[in-house]
Amino acid sequence: MYRKVKRQLFAEKVDMGGFPVRQPFPTSEVDSIDPFLLLHHAEVKFSVNRDPKTQGVGPHPHRGFSPVTFVFKGGVHHQDSRGNNSVIYEGGTQWMNAGMGVIHSERPPANIEELGGRQEIIQLWINTPAAHKMDQPAYYGLTQENTPFIHSSDKEKIWLVSGKYENVSGPIPSQTEVVAIRSAFKKGGSFDFKLPQNHNAYLYALDGQLRLSGYGLLDGLNLLQFDPGEGDIGVEAKEDTRFIIMSGAPLNEPVESHGPFVMNNQTEIMEAMRDYQMGKMGFLVEE
Repeated sequence: MYRKVKRQLFAEKVDMGGFPVRQPFPTSEVDSIDPFLLLHHAEVKFSVNRDPKTQGVGPHPHRGFSPVTFVFKGGVHHQDSRGNNSVIYEGGTQWMNAGMGVIHSERPPANIEELGGRQEIIQLWINTPAAHKMDQPAYYGLTQENTPFIHSSDKEKIWLVSGKYENVSGPIPSQTEVVAIRSAFKKGGSFDFKLPQNHNAYLYALDGQLRLSGYGLLDGLNLLQFDPGEGDIGVEAKEDTRFIIMSGAPLNEPVESHGPFVMNNQTEIMEAMRDYQMGKMGFLVEE
């Protein structure tokens, strides 16, 4: 028995302040997949004639959710107003619980030219329960080497970043009940994923082509949203492919967002803007 597919979403191109990204959601059709608010897939070519410290995304604030970055090519240099300074390379993950507020930047690492000058990432936003939106911020940098396997063979590599999958625990704690999986399959690889029945879940394919049991073919740059309930997610690679699977218990709470802030009502958004302007989220002077 396999999970039913609720909808398929193509990752359309959008402009995010001068950065072209692929965005399967939110769209006019789907506002969010509770507790997941947004997914961006970006591949950027950096200029060899500019200092990496002046490229990428400069200092900006967040409150009330967790921005999560999966690094697929190159690397990401994270700095924030809480004193965290970390570079994570291909295969790693950066996860920040923004909590009551933090300012961070996401630049290419100093050696990005040696890595081919390219950066490919997926960034997703995970909503934080109302009870924890004003917790102290926390940052976690996870390398590929320290990311445990759910399953590994010649054709399938499946890593668990956060949450629990059978007898494996992901190293990164989340304020929201989630299972975060990243995978790389060679042609012919297959696996049945077993996720909590009460979770909303989706699969996003970066490239290649997959066959989903009970559904059919899925090309890269497409997302499948699944209905909660019984059933596995059966995946077979028809071509070499990379994909992520995310599942989470829905929060079923009101969402009010404005730019980098995600809260539960408009008053809390105004308070976030005020606190940022007053310096209550700290200050970031990049090194």
